[in-house]
Amino acid sequence: MFKYHCLNPISPVGTTQFGSNYVKTDDVNEASGILVRSASMHEMELPKSLLCVARAGAGVNNIPLDKCAEAGVVVFNTPGANANAVKELVIAGMLLAARDIKGGIDWVLDNASDPEVGKNAEKAKKAYAGTELMGKKLGIIGLGAIGIKVANTARHFGMEVYGYDPYISVDAAWNLSRDVKHVVNVMDIYTECDYITIHVPLMDATKGMISAEAIAKMKSTAVLLNFARDLLVDEQAVVDALAAGKLRKYVSDFANPVTAGKPGCLVLPHLGASTDEAEDNCAEMAVKEMMDYLENGNITNSVNYPRCDMGVCENAGRIAILHKNISNMIGQFTSVFGSSKVNIQDMTNKSKGDVAYTLIDVSDPVGDEILEKISSIDGVFRVRKVK
Repeated sequence: MFKYHCLNPISPVGTTQFGSNYVKTDDVNEASGILVRSASMHEMELPKSLLCVARAGAGVNNIPLDKCAEAGVVVFNTPGANANAVKELVIAGMLLAARDIKGGIDWVLDNASDPEVGKNAEKAKKAYAGTELMGKKLGIIGLGAIGIKVANTARHFGMEVYGYDPYISVDAAWNLSRDVKHVVNVMDIYTECDYITIHVPLMDATKGMISAEAIAKMKSTAVLLNFARDLLVDEQAVVDALAAGKLRKYVSDFANPVTAGKPGCLVLPHLGASTDEAEDNCAEMAVKEMMDYLENGNITNSVNYPRCDMGVCENAGRIAILHKNISNMIGQFTSVFGSSKVNIQDMTNKSKGDVAYTLIDVSDPVGDEILEKISSIDGVFRVRKVK
């Protein structure tokens, strides 16, 4: 029986996927798995029972990844599950910036009691005129699940699309419209594009990547969109550029005192993934990732451990070992099984940075003595009997 705990409300579309061998618990200290959305786990003491955390969303800034890795806790996210929701809002953001839709709506609200509102609107609308997206250049920084969808949709709007991503995956490349121009120097996007949208994860290497220097290279008529993370952009530099007429608009999904209410800033209250469909998709994916790990030891979409899939165990037993990525670990594991006269039927070892993951299928049931011997090996974080 596996127990799971929800730190945030999780869509029942996901939690109903759990079988009869799962039970929800209100006590996080007895949970094998945690489902989370935005709740911060940085100050949390990880329960001894905890085997995995599944984030119903893409960003994992609220989860202490290294701390979890060293405790042998696998952290999952759900890349792509909310991509369509964010893509649609990015397109909406471009339209809001191109046409002063908000200004026009506000004018109508301010003049709602005027019996001549319709007639006067014909005179007032000139103040809210804008431009079209067709024929404009869109630069996309980051061609992951969201960036690709934005690129392909923008092509249907008749936009000229430029994409920058030095780490684009093969799968992503296959899904990208062949009409998208792949840029090898991000500076080309800054200098050439009318609309620039960023879709990269927040890391030390990307924090503040849209700097004052980058903004200075943009057209004064450029629109910058940020539906990824606010810290990717030097927002004070954005506000200064808008005030100086060096940038047309800034559309952000992250409300904060720097940009909220500032001229030229269209700031939304983090609505990117806030659709019923996205929440359902994220919850369902998170639950399936958790179940596959708890029941089979397989790892998909982990942010702190490598991908590893050995399917369903058809042998007498399966052992999962989470450990440091250092030499001679495999030799020590196999030595323990060999000295205990347990035959290894199948084995997979994968690494990711400083950590590694080993799955071993055996021909005979494994007792606690073997698990204890493996646990005592220097560099092993956790050993688990999956079957």
